[in-house]
Amino acid sequence: MKVGIFGQALSDNTKVYARKLLDSLAKFNIEVIIEEKFYNILIDLKVTDKIYKTFSKDLSLKNGLDLMFTLGGDGTILRVISYVKDSEIPIVGINTGRLGFMATIPKEEIEDKVEAISKGEYKIKERELLELQTSAKVENMPYNFALNEIAINRKETTSMVTVDAYLNGEFLNSYWGDGLIVATPTGSTGYSLSCGGPIIMPGSSNLVLTPIAPHNLYARPFVIPDDTEIGFHIKGRAENYLVSLDSRIVTVPHGIELIIKKSNFVIKMVRFEEQRFLQTLRRKMLWGEDYRNE
Repeated sequence: MKVGIFGQALSDNTKVYARKLLDSLAKFNIEVIIEEKFYNILIDLKVTDKIYKTFSKDLSLKNGLDLMFTLGGDGTILRVISYVKDSEIPIVGINTGRLGFMATIPKEEIEDKVEAISKGEYKIKERELLELQTSAKVENMPYNFALNEIAINRKETTSMVTVDAYLNGEFLNSYWGDGLIVATPTGSTGYSLSCGGPIIMPGSSNLVLTPIAPHNLYARPFVIPDDTEIGFHIKGRAENYLVSLDSRIVTVPHGIELIIKKSNFVIKMVRFEEQRFLQTLRRKMLWGEDYRNE
């Protein structure tokens, strides 16, 4: 088995888990290749002095790895997608962050879960992505896909923007406010949730449109089928506005029209037998917890 390792940063508190991951992979005779910038971090922090092969974003990973480990939080998983792309390499996240909905391995269970992976004791779950198309070229947007959400936001102004939305070419509504989010079921527990959007079960074949601070109070989150093509025309006083694709933000000039639809490829995520989405929700959201009686 050959796996990749990706991370963005380490602290004195988390570098012990990077060392634990490397030791566990070596214990079960799993070949390792590390993203080059993260490898330099590991060397600088003296996590390892061993020589490893490295990879970069420019290197095609297709058919080269069995799994991709990430060390961090959900943001690290979102970042590694720009490396994995359509290679179909499954991602397994080790959560050294905070909430961690997508990162499936608690940092205290690294060795146990690496052993389970070495024995093939895991499942693969597919997560859909969104794809962004624009009516004109947008600078500094090398990748047009997102796992969590694509969001339209105002820029360089405190004035509202108006987002005219169309579903399969039919006018839906004009949203006045700070912007609008289109989220997948995976992203429904992220930015969309913080703006009042619903939680959507993975695999439910839906998307959700969630207004950001809407001024028209009747505007509410709207769940739609994931085969819907969503068109946007943005109006406002500013010359530019922001479009974020998960953790990547681009500036889009006024007048460019956007189309968002389901991508033609999916991201594969590693899950273990004992892990359930509802169980994760209860644990992460503290559902049912009442500390008044403790």
